[in-house]
Amino acid sequence: MSSKTNEVSLWTKEFIGITISNLFLFLSFQMLIPTLPVYVEESGGDELAIGLVIGIFTISALLTRPFAGKGLDTVGRKKILVIGMIIFVLSVAGYYWFATVFLILVVRFIHGIGWGMATTTLGTMISDIIPAARRGEGMGYYGLSSTLAMALAPMVGIWVMNEFGFGILFLTATIFGHLSIILFLCVPYQEPQMKQEKVAQFSLWKGLVEPKALFPSLLVLLLGVTYGGIVSFITLFGADVGIRNVGWFFLFNALMVMIVRPVAGKLFDRKGHKWVLYPGAFFSIIGLILLSYTTTVSTLIAASVFYGIGFGAIQPSLQAWTINRVSPQRRGTANGTFFSGFDLGIGAGAMLLGIIARYTSYAMMYRISVVLMVIYLVIYSYHVVQEENRKVHDRRVS
Repeated sequence: MSSKTNEVSLWTKEFIGITISNLFLFLSFQMLIPTLPVYVEESGGDELAIGLVIGIFTISALLTRPFAGKGLDTVGRKKILVIGMIIFVLSVAGYYWFATVFLILVVRFIHGIGWGMATTTLGTMISDIIPAARRGEGMGYYGLSSTLAMALAPMVGIWVMNEFGFGILFLTATIFGHLSIILFLCVPYQEPQMKQEKVAQFSLWKGLVEPKALFPSLLVLLLGVTYGGIVSFITLFGADVGIRNVGWFFLFNALMVMIVRPVAGKLFDRKGHKWVLYPGAFFSIIGLILLSYTTTVSTLIAASVFYGIGFGAIQPSLQAWTINRVSPQRRGTANGTFFSGFDLGIGAGAMLLGIIARYTSYAMMYRISVVLMVIYLVIYSYHVVQEENRKVHDRRVS
């Protein structure tokens, strides 16, 4: 039985096409991660404004994802994706024309809406395509597209910003967004059957949020807080300690994620979530501690390696776990719930850790963010113990 399921095809035209479309979407997004804080600073913003630019993006994505997820299960995948991508691309182009902090915040909010719709849809479509027996592995390979963008785009974005300015930066990001739309339109994706009568039985609240996805979403939220502190302030942290191009962190972090994701996915499929989520947390903690003491490029790279291993193990495994916990008709809503948790974590990390950095330092901010991963370990360990107790109880009853 297992040999037959392992032979199920993963690398279909649909899988490859959606994965490449996701790559270009993330290239557009990741180019702006280390450069927008500099753009805001040059437009007159302080640490709080920078945190708000990151935070308001994730808040708008957070508010959008539950509605997008419900729409995926009722209206259809393609319509939601095309609308989301168009909003995303127009927002990227809009940054150049709206150069005050207030207007950047407005565009950033709209940008988050497009991002929430597009990424929730792509994540749901890929989960429709991947065979159930290879879900952890498939989500790991799919995640490599965003990881490759994470490796290349930040360094390219910083280079384009330094050499050509923000106008060419936003133009390049806009072109990548257009390529994502074009590639998706070439994918021979078939919409699944929409079972509206079942969805209609849910109340408004249950229709927007998938209860079975809440626990993995809580764990990814805690991870997201630490990630939010990194992506929001690492460029400015690097300037403080004398590292001009912190793109090295993104490069090596992404390389480790690329290496770890397929391995973690297969381990998740064969052994279960404990074999992935525990080690991932410990590696993330080591990475954050090393980052907080970074003063040289070599230490920065070491921190990125450890954090990359942790992030690469945790994030796709939690998403695969989320999909495994729900029915096919609730995958859109489950993905919306999961990504909302991640977005909420990034937004909270950007704003709350930004306040901490303002009154202490970036180094202290990263040390304090370790507490979030400790909380992750406590909550997850409690869940594992409860799960084991339930299994023992069920065996005794049977």
